[in-house]
Amino acid sequence: MAAAVRRGRYSRLVLDPDSLAAHTDRLYRAAWALCGSPHDAEDLVQETFARVLARPRILRGENELAYLMHALRNTFLSDRRKAARRPSIVATAIEDLPLEASDPRTAPEAALAASEVLAAVAQLEESFRLALIAVDIVGLSYAEAARALGTREATITTRLYRARQRLARQLAPTDREGTTPAVRLRDE
Repeated sequence: MAAAVRRGRYSRLVLDPDSLAAHTDRLYRAAWALCGSPHDAEDLVQETFARVLARPRILRGENELAYLMHALRNTFLSDRRKAARRPSIVATAIEDLPLEASDPRTAPEAALAASEVLAAVAQLEESFRLALIAVDIVGLSYAEAARALGTREATITTRLYRARQRLARQLAPTDREGTTPAVRLRDE
């Protein structure tokens, strides 16, 4: 139960950390109703308890359960707001990306080309690789990619241009002398 603390003229109740276990089942059911998932509900209850236990809590005219339900709701809403602000891009390894929607047995040339392109993308510097993946593979706009990667849109444009140029150089066919035709023409 809550312990009474006397400060000045007013008596306030302090939340007793030992009494939280008595409210776990009710909070879990409320969290499940909010989240719609039992696993997310467990996480939400744990996060609520962690926030409540982080410092002493004073109950102002509320009972413990009402205070905890209010804290649970606020935790749920703040997590939702945080998730909405978080970029939706997920960092993944190049090898984990699907190569081609079609079956490689029916179009082996397309599968080989896709694997060569992805292998070349994997060799790019990280900043160029992330910009190229965000825009060309994931399909984000330049503005969305900039937000997801924590940089300016102009930086994404530059990185994307340079990544595409380097990728084109890596994938360009070479002649017997080991140079690409474009390089040979500029040198002549």
